[in-house]
Amino acid sequence: MFRLTIYLLALVAISPSLLQAADRPNVLFIAADDLRCDLGCYGNPLVKTPNLDRLAARSLRFDRAYCQQAVCNPSRASLLTGLRPDTIEIWDLPTHFREHRPDVVTMPQLFKQSGYHAQCIGKIFHNWRQEAYQGDPDSWSVPAVMHYENHGNDRPKVDGPLPPELAGVPKINLRDVPDEAYFDGRIARLASEALHELKDQPFFLAVGFWKPHSPFNAPKKYWDLYEDVEILPPDPAEPPRGVPPVALHDSREILGAFRNHPGGRPTAEETLKLRRGYYAAISYLDAQIGKVLDALQREGLAERTIIVFWSDHGYHLGEQTLWAKTSNFELDARVPLMIAAPGTAQAVAGKSAGKTTEALVELVDVYPTLADLCGLAPPADLDGKSLRPLLEGTTDSVKQAALTQHTRPAYPSNEEPLEGMGYAMRTEQFRYVEWRNVQDGGIVAQELYDHERDPRETVNLAADRASKAKHQATLEQLSAQLRGLAPPRAIAIEIK
Repeated sequence: MFRLTIYLLALVAISPSLLQAADRPNVLFIAADDLRCDLGCYGNPLVKTPNLDRLAARSLRFDRAYCQQAVCNPSRASLLTGLRPDTIEIWDLPTHFREHRPDVVTMPQLFKQSGYHAQCIGKIFHNWRQEAYQGDPDSWSVPAVMHYENHGNDRPKVDGPLPPELAGVPKINLRDVPDEAYFDGRIARLASEALHELKDQPFFLAVGFWKPHSPFNAPKKYWDLYEDVEILPPDPAEPPRGVPPVALHDSREILGAFRNHPGGRPTAEETLKLRRGYYAAISYLDAQIGKVLDALQREGLAERTIIVFWSDHGYHLGEQTLWAKTSNFELDARVPLMIAAPGTAQAVAGKSAGKTTEALVELVDVYPTLADLCGLAPPADLDGKSLRPLLEGTTDSVKQAALTQHTRPAYPSNEEPLEGMGYAMRTEQFRYVEWRNVQDGGIVAQELYDHERDPRETVNLAADRASKAKHQATLEQLSAQLRGLAPPRAIAIEIK
């Protein structure tokens, strides 16, 4: 008994955070890949998402949340470091953030350092072309699993013969297989098992799902959910009137598979199949999330676990002639974000359950928010703001604008060097975009969309001299506001 007492006193003296963490809420951190706001709880009546809808019923749902760059690596690196792409100088897929910021403390790393067990199952950090890092081992208490792969390798694995492929359309794989034939089904099982193993210690469990990213290969039963549903064509189907060419891109993620098709694009019928495949992938994702939420409830953890659900960016399904991501338009920049915060301070617990907010927020705000809710001291240089006042209901707004940016070309490489950067600022009424020269930050093109009158972004109000003159005061005010968020600068990308 004497030795045990000495040991406990030593533990308190050496690591007080280990004991303090026991009084803090757990965190279940759920990520989706390429998911735009096509969910039942976000107002799309076509898409069947009962599990995310029930999560929304106990969360604060952010209706105007925006990513920092609509492509995987920069978006995830920004969210998980709490720093904007320009701060960490990550704008491409191959470069790992620790090449520029080796000592940065990531969000899960902060939790680990504060006495939490931090664990990663699935895709949280970027998953490919970063062999030296394999995600970010410094962030986790145990090695990550199912986190480092190529989406194209998510091929069905089953016992016995593989059922036939039923779709016959590029970027679609339709087979009658069980959920665990694919990555996300196995991730849901592993996450459920982890919740059982972690229930007696404070944890930060990151569960990263790979869907609805292409290929659209959900098991057949999720396609069947849309058998009698009228899948609508893209709307708007044309680019915005007066859009500068630099704002568009080649949609290579999807259209690359249609190079040998007439016109290099899917037919109208194939377009509907692709859209149905995306919805089926969302419903498959939703079912896997439901399994994890059920496990949380089953283990008695629901009332002392903060749940965050987010997507790294949005997506185009043929709207504005675009497919996939890598633009600065609303469909790519806007993301689903939900935070359920039981078990935190009394001021937060229960206040925001089942509510929505129109406040402008960014994914870069997630890091300071979770640190705030869990009583942790985050790094002083974070670029985001805590969203706790929105969860408490003490304010309707935490910022005046959300900033998204993207490179041109969309996927810069040594073969396609960086030529320009577009900065898009979303305010209460407008989306304003400046395309800048990367040598000196000079403006080479502008876009202005009035979301009160044109929420689908069909007309660029900065298209020509006459239109610019009509909206000159607005353009000048927004340009000055944008310079405050993203000062003009020279930018270079060195890809190793």
